Amino acid sequence: MRIVVLGGGFGGMYTARALRRRLGAEVEVELVNAENYFVFQPLLPEVGAGSITPAHAVSPLRFILKDVTVRKAVVDSVDFARKAVIVFQGIQRRPTEVPYDHLVIALGQGTDFSRMPGLEEHALKMKTLEDARRLHIHVIEQLEHAQVTNLPDTKRGALTFTVIGAGFSGVETVGEMKELIDRSLPFYPKISPEEVRVKLVEFAPRILGEMPQELADYAAKHLQKHGIELMLETGVKSCTHRQLVTNKDEVIDTRTIVATIGNAPLPVVLRMGLPLQHGRLKVERNLRVEGREDVWALGDCALIPMKEGASERNDFAPPTAQFAVREADRVARNIEAVLGGRAPEPFAYRSRGALASLGARRGVADLMGFKLKGFPAWVVWRAYYLALLPGLGTKVRVMLNWTLDMLGARSLVQLRSYRKPPMRYVYFRAGDRIYNEGDRSDGFYTVISGALEMDRTDPATGETVTRRLGPGDHFGERLILGATRRRTTVRAVEDSKVLVMNRQEFLMLAEGFEAFRDYFRPYMEKHGVELPGAGSDKEG
Repeated sequence: MRIVVLGGGFGGMYTARALRRRLGAEVEVELVNAENYFVFQPLLPEVGAGSITPAHAVSPLRFILKDVTVRKAVVDSVDFARKAVIVFQGIQRRPTEVPYDHLVIALGQGTDFSRMPGLEEHALKMKTLEDARRLHIHVIEQLEHAQVTNLPDTKRGALTFTVIGAGFSGVETVGEMKELIDRSLPFYPKISPEEVRVKLVEFAPRILGEMPQELADYAAKHLQKHGIELMLETGVKSCTHRQLVTNKDEVIDTRTIVATIGNAPLPVVLRMGLPLQHGRLKVERNLRVEGREDVWALGDCALIPMKEGASERNDFAPPTAQFAVREADRVARNIEAVLGGRAPEPFAYRSRGALASLGARRGVADLMGFKLKGFPAWVVWRAYYLALLPGLGTKVRVMLNWTLDMLGARSLVQLRSYRKPPMRYVYFRAGDRIYNEGDRSDGFYTVISGALEMDRTDPATGETVTRRLGPGDHFGERLILGATRRRTTVRAVEDSKVLVMNRQEFLMLAEGFEAFRDYFRPYMEKHGVELPGAGSDKEG
């Protein structure tokens, strides 16, 4: 018996751990995650603000999941008929099949900013550890720039920081970011505190809509006292790398936009073809995906009804860590019940309350109806999440970080990580295989020098057709169509140099370079794809 869990967040990690604890060694439990670590999401704003280091907000999955197989891989699709998950792992571009008897989907959600032009290109996010690390680097960069610039408008934009969305993530992010700025200013003598503007933009008429009005009002007053401007009942119309335009046509000069809104299903979840409701997987009360006996879902990617006939927002489980941990336990119990020939039970849980950190050692907490504000709430917030952190080592390191943060200044160091350029040259020797049929689509290629051969199997006859490619030829266009797998095999027959381009860069060139767009238009129109800026022959 094999149970495969997709996703290593709160839902996935706690499910795998509960399954191992309840089912013992008789059942093989495997967790598939794109990273080999668990990210403690509530601490991301503190990572962004530098009060703890990025390494201390994560825990190695192999350490905290004893006797669970951990596979670092990217999920491509699921073949439900054959009960197999198709993944790409390591440096391989070949797909690997992971069989399952029961499948648990806990992949979380992505973002969609398509209704707000410019937001995808210019906004920072707060979804991943890299997002938080990038925010810290960016804020310090703005202070560095404002310290040396002689241009008033440039300085004004650099010192204006905007956060979109006033839920838990947005409020905690803006509070921690403001504290980072305030505690860093003594080291930037040419920046006056009065020059710094921090704005929190929220479409609703209040912040922290999930909390009681009394606590939300306190939070709003604290943020304003802390120098944060609240822009309520305000939406985002568009943005550029230097400005944000609201739905009231107010233009804000800012070089920092952090978006904590726009949750949307991940492409891999959409490709599964499972029933969706409000952008999340439709599940029964027992956490089974509707219409599937052996597929379960929980966490942010699932819409979990808390009562029969659920229809209102409060009728469904909120996408919080607190609920994900309890959902994980129920999934494990229900799979255990099914394996034992018993009926699964519905998920039922009452929230123990909610907590939010506001920065400057203040917070709000609603604990079983008991309300806390200010410093006591902030202490409870830290104590609660410290207790929830997996592993004694992680707890100790975070406590040490917090203690040092109270005693000294925030780190102003900007550490940057290397990323493979989205457009780059790659060299191949004669005989090298560039990719095989069925491999992951990872780039659009143009031959600069040398010679290559492309083999394609004719689907009608089963015969292999070979084409020779030389300088100026290109291949891999199926990537532009959104395909994730190759249909051909390409190899170098001479020492060759090729230019590799990611999908996003291809679309940007198509939008901005008319001759490029016109060249590919016939190919794209043939496949029903409209190129940016217009309506775009070789195969990859």
